[in-house]
Amino acid sequence: MAESRKYHITVTPVTQYIADQSDEAASRYVFAYTITISNTGTIPAQLVSRHWIITDANQAVQEVRGLGVVGEQPMLQPGQKFAYTSGTAIATPVGSMRGSYQMVAEDGEHFDAEIPEFALSMPRVLH
Repeated sequence: MAESRKYHITVTPVTQYIADQSDEAASRYVFAYTITISNTGTIPAQLVSRHWIITDANQAVQEVRGLGVVGEQPMLQPGQKFAYTSGTAIATPVGSMRGSYQMVAEDGEHFDAEIPEFALSMPRVLH
């Protein structure tokens, strides 16, 4: 099989605005996001660390780096999925997130799994 399919992770985000934790008057908008990480490659791989780039509508950028996700460093067999929920706060009702997970395959190969950019949006702000 092609080398590019050997190390392949698919990342699927779903977001939700958290009104009861947000404070519009204080420019604090809180969002939860659930990420499903699927090993669509042909070799087991472990998520070691993460890198997020969070941008609000004012183009203010927060970068977040750290080990694992929600305190875990899951090992994913081919075809296996791992899902978790976390959250972030930004200063505007609309923003976006993107980034990558740093992975290590069972054979020792290090590679990045791209987290596609996704929108953070208060309901009824974007059409």
